Amino acid sequence: MTHNTPLSPRPLHHLANGRRRLLTAAQLRAHGVSAAETGEQCRPGGPWQQLLPNVVLLHPGPPTSEERLHAVLLYAARERTAGGHGGASAGVPASVPVQPGGAETPVPAYAEAMITGLAALTLYGFSAAPPLPSLDAIDVLVPRLRRLRTTGCARIVRTTALPTPVEVTGVPVAPVARALADAVAELTDAGVVRRLLTEAVRGGHCEPAAVVRELNRARLLSRPHVVDAVDSLVAEGRALAEQRLYRTVREHGLPEPVWNVDLRLPGGPHLGGVDAFWPEHSVALELDTRAHRQQEDDAVWAEYARKREHLERLGITVVHLTPRKLRDCPEHQAAVVRTALMAAGDREPAAYVVVLPR
Repeated sequence: MTHNTPLSPRPLHHLANGRRRLLTAAQLRAHGVSAAETGEQCRPGGPWQQLLPNVVLLHPGPPTSEERLHAVLLYAARERTAGGHGGASAGVPASVPVQPGGAETPVPAYAEAMITGLAALTLYGFSAAPPLPSLDAIDVLVPRLRRLRTTGCARIVRTTALPTPVEVTGVPVAPVARALADAVAELTDAGVVRRLLTEAVRGGHCEPAAVVRELNRARLLSRPHVVDAVDSLVAEGRALAEQRLYRTVREHGLPEPVWNVDLRLPGGPHLGGVDAFWPEHSVALELDTRAHRQQEDDAVWAEYARKREHLERLGITVVHLTPRKLRDCPEHQAAVVRTALMAAGDREPAAYVVVLPR
């Protein structure tokens, strides 16, 4: 038999002429191609090539970036049966074979596997992430107990709980915060880490708290270059949150407060700083932009709660907003502030406090 000998009466040539020319060994068997025939086609100089274990590329040239992504997913996805009843189709359901005429069906779902790390950030459009062709390995996130090994262009990243993937250009991708943590775990360049974290927040991909939470979960906050980048990230997040707060106040017709002030009792102790204060209504507003490691610090939280309780005992209403709420539902947050301002007339007069610039 030569490499030009037809392997099967089934329409493999339609698939090989399609846009995505990848099959698993199980799918090839479903087409009537034996393991021996697959090996013959994948021999050096043959028309096919084994890109990863049990994943065959149906052309001899270099794989495209898209083919590498899907090959990694095919390799890492859990095998399941077509339609749930026998006939193994590793990772991909029976929707992969083309329809008559060679048109492909929609991109299949991959069971328990998603792209993460730098490749995921590139798919999200991060300018600080390298282009896909330059990546020697593509990170793929799988459950911790899966029996897989890193090989070829597939680097296995394990997790105790898979997040819900986001579909980007037809590819299941880990959420931005998780992809960032997996990328940072492999990076030692402080400048690259800082640029990626900053772009995540400045580009509106996610909030600083979500990023820091994932970095903390991955135990990366003990690395000095990561801690430095996180400090910059939190500062960047606070600046963005303050801008959203200014915009919310003005666009929704709230009275203009005094911004970023310290409150003191006359001749008495310092009460703490607030992000906005309406003296005539005795309403203070605070943005919670604490980093996750601060949120878990009992002393920091106790001080935060003590300040709020003290202000409220003095008759000052404290409105608490988060950057995420300001981003996702500014109209609702404006209504919360407006309600607090309107309720001022129904309360007992608050204690007189001194307002100083912060």
